[in-house]
Amino acid sequence: MSVQLPADGWILAVGALLIAAIVAAGFASRIRLPGLLLFLALGMLIADDGLALVSVEDPGLAQVAGSVALLIILFEGGLTTKPGDIRRAAAPGFLLATFAVLITAGLVGWGTYLLLDVEPLTALLIGAVVASTDAAAVFAMLRRAPLPRRLASLLEVESGANDPIAIMLTIGLLATWQGAPTPADWTVFALLQLGGGIAVGALAGLAGSWLLTRVNLGPAGVYPVLALGVAGLSYGSAAMLGASGFLAVYVTGLIVGARAPLHRRGIRSFHEGLSNTAEVGLFLMLGMLVFPSQLPSVAVPALAVSLILILVARPVSVLLCLVWFGYDWRELVFISWVGLRGAVPIVLATFPFVAGYPDGALIFNVVFFVVLVSAAVQGMSIQTAARWLGLTRGEEHTLSPVATDVPLSDVNTELVEVRATPGLYIVGRRLEKLDPPHGLVTTIVRGSHVLLPTPRTRIREGDLIIVAMPRRPDANKLVTAWAKGETHT
Repeated sequence: MSVQLPADGWILAVGALLIAAIVAAGFASRIRLPGLLLFLALGMLIADDGLALVSVEDPGLAQVAGSVALLIILFEGGLTTKPGDIRRAAAPGFLLATFAVLITAGLVGWGTYLLLDVEPLTALLIGAVVASTDAAAVFAMLRRAPLPRRLASLLEVESGANDPIAIMLTIGLLATWQGAPTPADWTVFALLQLGGGIAVGALAGLAGSWLLTRVNLGPAGVYPVLALGVAGLSYGSAAMLGASGFLAVYVTGLIVGARAPLHRRGIRSFHEGLSNTAEVGLFLMLGMLVFPSQLPSVAVPALAVSLILILVARPVSVLLCLVWFGYDWRELVFISWVGLRGAVPIVLATFPFVAGYPDGALIFNVVFFVVLVSAAVQGMSIQTAARWLGLTRGEEHTLSPVATDVPLSDVNTELVEVRATPGLYIVGRRLEKLDPPHGLVTTIVRGSHVLLPTPRTRIREGDLIIVAMPRRPDANKLVTAWAKGETHT
């Protein structure tokens, strides 16, 4: 006797694919190959045009799944964007996330129209779809090339915040094809999408952070799930009002991440894992939608679009938006080069296809090829570019903050983690010579060992130092100043 359920085969297939994808990503990181390339390749291998093991026949279903995955990825991007980064890169980040997207879309669309035999609206749709950078791809590549905090903050804010503008532009262009909107219609649409998305996202974020910090809901494991529910409510409410649900979700993530310190660590850890899973599943599914046999016919025009994007549109948009903020030529060159494209353009490329746009299949195949070129050329050369430009030297070159707070439930105490990175004042000194402000070094994690420190314990490079101190809003700043040897009050 045996019992089999209809979902058994799918569960087996999904589990095997996830394991294969993660193992492939680990292998890719060793050879400095973007993991998304292997995910896409694996999807193409098992789909109809490959081994025909799995078939994704409904692009509408793929679009729905892709939208859910983007929601999860954007919410996690908001959660992990630090308030200090927002303050540090607010003005230039805003310009890159808005005007740079519009400039990139216009230049790519114009170049595509001049070089390819396509309709103007098709060219503009291609430009809009590839206009935003990919947060997951940018973050993964930057971890291999630590940068000055000012530069890393800008790239982090840009890649997390520019997706909603590209989404809004793509939807607006499709509405132009389906009807005949006037300039006034476009203005109202843009204001509602942006203003409504920010307003709904802020309200949902404030309400959600109040729930997460003021109401005792039971076990700690329910709070990350509650945060996910807040994200869904934010997206759905904005969409029902005609605003940008994706922008609302990102704003909600920013506020929840900044205003819910008690459960922040658990919420971030949960959503980082969920976002990684969504990203892997998204790239696998998008790879399954592609027919590799159709790519050679669009290779030449798609390569032309890629060159326009990488060598013209991105550098021009970066220069026009950042020339006012004092970035030197090396930083401008590097920012121009790290405009990686990833999951968002491929998901957006399904919108014209699902809407029945005549050139929908062409747009999808061209955009897919552009993403492959961007990941292969730009993704694999980021560390080399940073080294050639001299942007990876110096003690302030780091993508991660010096200190991270870990609040403890039900007591007015929090733990602050400090990673002893090269160049920090505390590295090589004994604790008897160090005096954490308002706190006490309770534990040092060194490799696989946990040490209970004494005054004669010397801090080594790579140590994880845990400082206990009373809960206060400036805990991170105080411990960061201590770790750097700066004066603190």
